[in-house]
Amino acid sequence: MALALAAVVLLGLNLRVAVASAAALFPALQELLGYGPVVAALLPTIPVLCFAFAGLATTRLMRWLGLERSMMLALVLLTAGLSIRLAPTTSMLLLGTIVAMSGLAVCNVAMPSFVRKYFPQRTAGITSLYSITMSAGAALASGISVPIALQLDSPLAALGVWAIPTLATLVVVAPLAIGARREKPEVGAAGQVSPWPLLATRRGLLITGLFTLQALLVYSIVGWLPSILVDRGMDPTAAGMLLGGLQLVTIPATVLVMALAARGLLRAAFMIASCAALAGFVSLELLPVQLALLPTVFLGIGFTMFPLVMLSISRSGESVEESSAMSSLAQSVGYIVAAIGPFSLGLLSSKLGSWSVPLWLLVAAAVLQVLLALWLSAGTRTRRAGRLQQVDAGAGK
Repeated sequence: MALALAAVVLLGLNLRVAVASAAALFPALQELLGYGPVVAALLPTIPVLCFAFAGLATTRLMRWLGLERSMMLALVLLTAGLSIRLAPTTSMLLLGTIVAMSGLAVCNVAMPSFVRKYFPQRTAGITSLYSITMSAGAALASGISVPIALQLDSPLAALGVWAIPTLATLVVVAPLAIGARREKPEVGAAGQVSPWPLLATRRGLLITGLFTLQALLVYSIVGWLPSILVDRGMDPTAAGMLLGGLQLVTIPATVLVMALAARGLLRAAFMIASCAALAGFVSLELLPVQLALLPTVFLGIGFTMFPLVMLSISRSGESVEESSAMSSLAQSVGYIVAAIGPFSLGLLSSKLGSWSVPLWLLVAAAVLQVLLALWLSAGTRTRRAGRLQQVDAGAGK
């Protein structure tokens, strides 16, 4: 159990490092490698696409290898991809990003099942833990990647150093994978639960739709916030620090919303997260860059939509296999659609020479996120013991 807990913490720390470190360095990488606007728009889109297509294959991978060994393979891919990005060419930057993000995709889909398997009575607390460590890792990567690049005189070297913590995580997960070999037939049952019928259910549609919107909003901001702020006159180091600050705000906000969810106040938690995201996008567009800290705080609170949706996934169905099917559905379909965001917004801003129209489109998406959060949380009520109880008879059927 202690080893599983250590794995949760280390996996959480590494789940967003590869994305956040690159986002802070995109302006410097484009200047160094000289790639054009299409590649610039593609780089923040690759993670979302990999999360979609690699995530779609994760259930089958888990059937072949088992849960823990699938996660070990994912960490091998992540470490290799981060190392490949050290090569000073655009093609290697793209290849390394694809390999690393494919590894992250497997971890994304597998984590709810991992939590449910090892901590079945503490899904809310453990989901909070890995969400908090995920935010902490992203904040650290965002905040210090630019200073590391300046110290090493290379943005590529600043990308490569993040392979070290992923290698440490691999060392911790490997014993779990080895010890789980006898459980292969049981874990293999995950392949017997198809995710696609869940799209015909109200809960499956709402979870998938909400996951899609939060992914679109989050990865649009993670991918482009430093560029937006730099284009408006902010120093690149300060822009990276603000992205790191956004991730730090997510930590206490996650504690708050997950505490509310654990007490049966899921609707209140969803409303705090979704309304804060909406306020963040509106204020990012309307306020001058000197006041960028305010939208950063709102957006950091809005990022807590992710652990809330993941908690809903962990509580879906009656088994680890059914949770895995819901996770695979929401993340594969969600990320395919969400990939439209970073890529199209990057091209649109390059074409228009301004971020105003892209930001107003994100505002519209944030409004829809509020509505879906309301509808999803309508199927819950508070019990006196403070536990969440599903009352929608068709939720998982």
